[in-house]
Amino acid sequence: MANTYSQVHLHFIFAPKFRHALIGATWETSLYKYITGIVQARQHKMIAINGMSDHLHMLVGFRTTQSIGDFMQDVKADSSQWINVNRFCGSRFEWQAGYGVFSYSKSQVPNVISYIQTQKEHHRKVTFREEYLSFLEKFEVEYDERYVFKSPE
Repeated sequence: MANTYSQVHLHFIFAPKFRHALIGATWETSLYKYITGIVQARQHKMIAINGMSDHLHMLVGFRTTQSIGDFMQDVKADSSQWINVNRFCGSRFEWQAGYGVFSYSKSQVPNVISYIQTQKEHHRKVTFREEYLSFLEKFEVEYDERYVFKSPE
């Protein structure tokens, strides 16, 4: 839309189904590049991406032309298809159904970038579950812990 201006910085956190540690060290950088391409193809801006074998963080300069739900569906569907076509996992790869998304002001962006870039160091001290629950509490997101992490059926 003409004359529509925005500055939206969104931090996404999502994981493979059942939080299994499926993202391999040998192909994680390729995954990050592929996801960056998905983000850019939808006219958003990838600011930072990194993660661990069991989850991923993205900081995105988000344009208001797409809904957050549609965006995450695109990212997850396209990237899981790419992982499966390239047979990076021994079995079918799927992302967990849900995700976390948190907004930040421009002044907070450098700290969020640093946080995302230092995931490997951060997770020497804190588990993904502890990290995720701390985000929900910090941002005062109401949740039912029974449904935060879907267990294998």
